[in-house]
Amino acid sequence: MAIISRLDVTDPAFDTKLAGLLAVDAAQDEAIEAATARILAHVRDTGDAALLEYTRQFDKVQADSVEALEIPRGEWIAALESLPESQRRALETAAERVRSYHARQRQDSWSYTEADGTRLGQQITPLDRVGLYVPGGKAAYPSSVLMNAIPAKVAGVAEVIMVTPTPSGLRNPMVLAAAAIAGVDRVFAIGGAQAVGALAYGTHTISPVDKIVGPGNAYVAAAKRRVFGTVGIDMIAGPSEILIICDGNTPPDWIAMDLFSQAEHDELAQAILLCPSSDFLDQVEKSISKLMPTMPRAEIIATSLRDRGALIRVESLEQACEISNRIAPEHLEVSTEQPEQLLPLLRHAGAIFMGRFSSEALGDYCAGPNHVLPTSRTARFSSPLGVYDFQKRSSLIQVSAAGAQTLGRIAAELAIGEGLQAHASSASFRLDK
Repeated sequence: MAIISRLDVTDPAFDTKLAGLLAVDAAQDEAIEAATARILAHVRDTGDAALLEYTRQFDKVQADSVEALEIPRGEWIAALESLPESQRRALETAAERVRSYHARQRQDSWSYTEADGTRLGQQITPLDRVGLYVPGGKAAYPSSVLMNAIPAKVAGVAEVIMVTPTPSGLRNPMVLAAAAIAGVDRVFAIGGAQAVGALAYGTHTISPVDKIVGPGNAYVAAAKRRVFGTVGIDMIAGPSEILIICDGNTPPDWIAMDLFSQAEHDELAQAILLCPSSDFLDQVEKSISKLMPTMPRAEIIATSLRDRGALIRVESLEQACEISNRIAPEHLEVSTEQPEQLLPLLRHAGAIFMGRFSSEALGDYCAGPNHVLPTSRTARFSSPLGVYDFQKRSSLIQVSAAGAQTLGRIAAELAIGEGLQAHASSASFRLDK
């Protein structure tokens, strides 16, 4: 069996093959959905008691109260100070870059006044409280802490509550250090669907939040989907994706490793290369075979590339852009000599990495833009996580006495047309008699 699929746009069956490659079973696991519904209902009904019960059951952590599961700030600071200097410096530098980039996204209130004195505008306010879910235990995702908490704080969110599971009491020092750097306000050693329920509904110890962000397993994703409406959520993330448009002049080992960088996430991750040169695709395929044995997660990478990866020959870079727009990838690398020439042709992508030196991995950690990106073709209508996800807009309407004469007559006429007499009268009562 081929190590990765090869497709060609000139194949009459290309569209069918591409559709099959992009298809992923999005069916929700009924057992997970049912278990999640039970957990959420239990947390909503019994609060802290349910959290303690599930923490004992799933994390093997005994606690007399949820207060005892709150990780004190002193422990975060100690975790930060215990890191090797190079690691701490990397975290702090990444945080500063993320903060600097997101500061430019902050929106301001505005208004304007019409000739008759009527003032219209928009007031921008931050969310009051945000919940951040961070995977815990052996998995270390300090970058997720930075990417979710920093934009919230830049937006002006008053309180960010982080929840992270600690299997068998194992607390990840890099995650706690990142919480200290990012400005998180409280951290609780709880995880799973029960943590999502606590953030959404509130308990005696944990205040309910306005929005829940951050990655998690299938139970966490199911819980976020179910509590949406009670609270906001960032998104339901699908498998990781990378699409590379290359002119055939980038070192093939670089391209192979960039494909690996997403394929190593899980077996359902997708890595696709588009290039006009068949010879270059051959070179990349050889690099894949050569480099695969050096990867600690080789089995995951191999499964991902075999089942969902592809090397696709296109007839031109412009055609590559058309196909990329159809795929709407989470990460898009434009590995060409003059990537800015293709940018006007690219409409749908979570993040676009321009040029040969812009590896997707830099965006995951320290470039500055957010790494929480739309997947599963949702880049057609949604955007990366940002400060704007933690701010709200309220319309401002201050009608002058003169303005009420003009607007009142218009509103009354339209209201009568809709059969809403009270609306019409409300507007008409302010008209000069």
